[in-house]
Amino acid sequence: MSPEHTPRRSQVVLVEPALSQLEKLTASETHRLDRAIVAISVNPELGTPVPDTLLRDYVDDIDGIRVIYYVTALRQITIVAYVEA
Repeated sequence: MSPEHTPRRSQVVLVEPALSQLEKLTASETHRLDRAIVAISVNPELGTPVPDTLLRDYVDDIDGIRVIYYVTALRQITIVAYVEA
């Protein structure tokens, strides 16, 4: 696939609670989390919708990662509110 046809990734922003959690992760956990965030940035619909909210819950059981996030209306920015590794 040529570069102009690759999926556009959204910009990912971590808010304060997620940043605080990120500081506590090991290098290995951070690496696994990075893979999950890249996947979400390419396809923000990966996560399961959280009922009655704008939040989505992405869980990768293989890597042991959980990310709670929401996507802006224009799907250009993904806001990460919670990470767990």
